[in-house]
Amino acid sequence: MAWAAEREGTIRGMSDGETPGRTAGETALIITVPEADELVGGAREKYDPAAGRGIPAHVTVLYPYLPADRIDEALLAELRELIATHEPFELGFAGFGRFPELLWLAPEPDGPVRILTAAVAARWPEAPPYGGAFDDPVPHLTVAIKQPQEIFDAMEREFAAGLPLRTRVAGVHLVVSDGTRWHHRETFPLGGRSGN
Repeated sequence: MAWAAEREGTIRGMSDGETPGRTAGETALIITVPEADELVGGAREKYDPAAGRGIPAHVTVLYPYLPADRIDEALLAELRELIATHEPFELGFAGFGRFPELLWLAPEPDGPVRILTAAVAARWPEAPPYGGAFDDPVPHLTVAIKQPQEIFDAMEREFAAGLPLRTRVAGVHLVVSDGTRWHHRETFPLGGRSGN
């Protein structure tokens, strides 16, 4: 599906209300949710600049992560080991949330995402979630940004019949921006410690 193109190195732009990825070498750790692309992909294409640049529906684990020039094979191995200590999990999306300029699907339970975020941020404290802008970043899947509330209301009504969505999270993806587009760098399996 949409994420398949990423494996060829062609993901573009990522946004959680701003326009991340405009700086070459920015990185992020994300969980992709292809089931959400099927439901809200059209709205994301129209109202989320990240989708227009090729980023699939996702929940952010950590943005920004370390600059790309710091990510060598030893760091990738350490990140792989850290992610592998966490078991795969199920996420459901049964409802919406809003920030002032953002409509999003709410992952439930959000605890496993928060635990992953906390683990990576604790290991690399120089890379706090969203640059430290929020004391308690809320896991979310962006549907639309910077639209009138009436548009958000209409989208919630339109997509309610397609909820709940469910996805099995088996890995975390590292993506890197070249300043215009995002590229897949690596996928780290969850629960893979004994299997690798």
